[in-house]
Amino acid sequence: MMTLRQLAAKPETVPVATSWYLADLGEARGRQELFTRQSPQRLKALREHALIESAVSSNRIEGVVVEPARVRPVIVGKSPLRDRDEEEVRGYRNALNLIHQQGGKLAISEKTIRELHRLARGGVGDAGQYKKNESDIIERYPDGRQRVRFKTVPAARTPASMAELITLWHRGLEERVAHPLIALAAFNLDLLCIHPFRDGNGRVSRLLLLLQCYHLGYEVGRYISLERLIEQNKERYYETLEQSSHRWHEGRHDPWPYINYVLFILKEAYKEFEGRVGQVAAPKGAKTELVSNAIAQTTGPFRVADLQRACPGVGLDMIRKILKTLQSSKQVECLGRGQQARWRKTGKWGK
Repeated sequence: MMTLRQLAAKPETVPVATSWYLADLGEARGRQELFTRQSPQRLKALREHALIESAVSSNRIEGVVVEPARVRPVIVGKSPLRDRDEEEVRGYRNALNLIHQQGGKLAISEKTIRELHRLARGGVGDAGQYKKNESDIIERYPDGRQRVRFKTVPAARTPASMAELITLWHRGLEERVAHPLIALAAFNLDLLCIHPFRDGNGRVSRLLLLLQCYHLGYEVGRYISLERLIEQNKERYYETLEQSSHRWHEGRHDPWPYINYVLFILKEAYKEFEGRVGQVAAPKGAKTELVSNAIAQTTGPFRVADLQRACPGVGLDMIRKILKTLQSSKQVECLGRGQQARWRKTGKWGK
């Protein structure tokens, strides 16, 4: 709550970079309705793909991993779950479904936050409950050394801190102490610094980011996975979080590195969304386009398994079919045989 306190007590001059992000996002929001009226089938495929990517990426950031072949059965199907990792990935899927289906009715409240945590943690153990013991953020090094990277709010003060955070969020929107997107990023930073749960704080912060974007009218997260973009820019995520959490407890921190990071993620999401939906006349199917985009982003040889990780919403048979089609048109070539065979783009790629 220290960042929202800071904004409420002494609104600062917005950095130039932040102003540019806000302007770009305002324009993207203005074009949003135009793009969401395009190609219903393409949008349906993007929604399913974003759901799968979000559940996979948000958990993978925290070291929770599901085998590529199990992704669709766990997230889209009703396959019996095999282990704790699969429980948490499906739980995150359930939390996403709640936001996508009832986002407009879900108030930003302690009840909502605890429910999202309960779902994301698979409903077991202390899911949905604030931490009962101290849980500082520890950085561990390969040689066994470790350091306290950030001392979180003590367990005894967590309920009061969360109550104040919610109050400051609603008051900030009502009184317009800052641009709503700045308030959104500030809320996200404060939640991570409070660290209200023993485990799962990062996942809850990303779920709330999606929900608050919906409340503010920025619905790109329905079609493009914000979690996947955060994972792709994970180093910058940790770097800006550490920069902006320094001296947070004293209220003397610099929130702008992390605020700009959140705005950057939203801008990248809109850029990708418009790029995908804007090509309505493209003859390719939506899933073919997803795989083609993944191949286009490769810089060297790749395997089928790499495409499975990049396109968790596309089945293995479909990926192989697309590769065969691209091979027939000599846009890609196979460098070996068997499941571990490598592929690469040719000089005719995209022609």
